[in-house]
Amino acid sequence: MDNEFLDKAQLEEQNAAKEKEQTKKKKRKLLKTAGKKKKEKSNKPSAFVQILNGDFLTKEFMLNNLNFIFFLMFLLLLIVGKGYYGKQLSNDVLNTQKELDEISSDYFESKAKLEEMTRRTVLVELLENTGLKETVNPTKVIRIEKEEVESE
Repeated sequence: MDNEFLDKAQLEEQNAAKEKEQTKKKKRKLLKTAGKKKKEKSNKPSAFVQILNGDFLTKEFMLNNLNFIFFLMFLLLLIVGKGYYGKQLSNDVLNTQKELDEISSDYFESKAKLEEMTRRTVLVELLENTGLKETVNPTKVIRIEKEEVESE
C-alpha cells in the first residue's frame, strides 16, 4: 500500500473506516468505565457487613425486611419461652418425685407398724385382758360338695 496509487474515494473510505473504528473503541471504553462506575455504585456491601456496621438500622434495608425481622424476633421469643417452660417442667418433675418418695416412705413405715401390731404374739397379749385365748387345736375346714347342696 505504501507505493500504490490510491484513488481519492478509496482514501476517503479508509479514513472513514479508521474513524468508525476509533469511535467504536472510544464508545467501548466509555461503556466499560460507565459500567465500572455503575457496578461500584450498585456493589453494595453484603447484608452481613451491613449488620456488623449497623447500617441496616438506618437504611431502607430495615424497611424492606421488616416482616422477616419480626419473624426472627418471634422465633427468639419462642426459644426463650421454651427454655423457661422446660426449666419449669424439670422443677415440677423433681418436686413430684420428692413427694412420691415421701409418700412411699410413709407407706412403708405404716405397713411395718401394722405388721408389728398384728403379730400373733402381740395380739395374744392384747386380748388376754378380754378373756379370749389362743386355740390349741388346729382349725378344721368343713367342705360341702356341690351335689349335696343342690339336692337339698
